[in-house]
Amino acid sequence: MPDGGDPDRMTRALVTGANKGIGFEIAKALRSHGVDVIIAARDRKRGAEAARALDTPFVQLDVTDDQSVARAAGEVESGGATLDILVNNAGVLLELDHRDPALVPIELVTRTFDTNVFGAIRVTNAFLPLLRRAPAARIVNVSSRLASLTRALEGTPSHLTFLAYNSSKTALNAVTLQYAIALRGTTIKINAVDPGHSATDINGRMGDRPPAEAARLPVRLALLPDDGPTGAFISNDGEVPW
Repeated sequence: MPDGGDPDRMTRALVTGANKGIGFEIAKALRSHGVDVIIAARDRKRGAEAARALDTPFVQLDVTDDQSVARAAGEVESGGATLDILVNNAGVLLELDHRDPALVPIELVTRTFDTNVFGAIRVTNAFLPLLRRAPAARIVNVSSRLASLTRALEGTPSHLTFLAYNSSKTALNAVTLQYAIALRGTTIKINAVDPGHSATDINGRMGDRPPAEAARLPVRLALLPDDGPTGAFISNDGEVPW
């Protein structure tokens, strides 16, 4: 776990989009490390069921809604003065049937950015005051290998063309870097992570690894020691070129 502070103090984490898939497995793995995890999800019923399965608190949070995010931050603060870990996992892929950029409806692009980019900013800003109170907070933004501009230009065989999704994850990486620069000189570390091509609902379960395996790297970044990186884009193979 992150270094510093009272060793007897319970580490608290919030994971967005944690009612299923990688988010749920991240929450489950953090629980196994003794972290007090808060399940955050837009769907109240599914989120509550996931929280019951892990015997952990639930907070309803729609990352596209300012009031929902602010209300969730208030609920989390009322349950404790600090937050040690924030995992911005909530995301959407809406264009499985739209591979030609010219045919992607602009409304679909807007919806994608509202969740994958603006949602992460909303949540980070809302919870940053709680993260600043922690001895050594960690922020993990769940990105994708498809965010790498370098690999796209190289024509990597596994690179798929999704106008909205890919560009939103590239933007999320840029957002991650801006926060890392702004938080220099603090004990807060923020990184983007490529969890790998996992079989989840977001991609029609076409990934090559189960969500539990994909959750391992985000969890490792959530538990970074003080000498760990910040402002990086990391995969299981190491740092990913921007």
